[in-house]
Amino acid sequence: MKKTLLTITLMCAALLMSGCGAVYTGIKTPMEDLSISLDKTPGNKIGKASCKSYVWVVVVGDCSIKAAMENGGISKIHHVDTDIESILAGLYGNATTVVYGD
Repeated sequence: MKKTLLTITLMCAALLMSGCGAVYTGIKTPMEDLSISLDKTPGNKIGKASCKSYVWVVVVGDCSIKAAMENGGISKIHHVDTDIESILAGLYGNATTVVYGD
């Protein structure tokens, strides 16, 4: 029992010291369509769709571009961004797709 507990403790310590965002990670990434001129307005509508993950296995929700378009009433996309959060190396995670357009 003591060996198992020691092994688990060492694995957790290695994960926390690895520098891979084991405690909290927050990432916002653009997915712009590079064929669109950046001097154009991004549209006047914003749609968001989110999905959550629990314990690295269970994922619920719809964070697709289509769902974000429907939530914002968007028919023409200007560009898309994503916002990803992870707590305790994926024990809890949240992904949000943000669509800008008309």
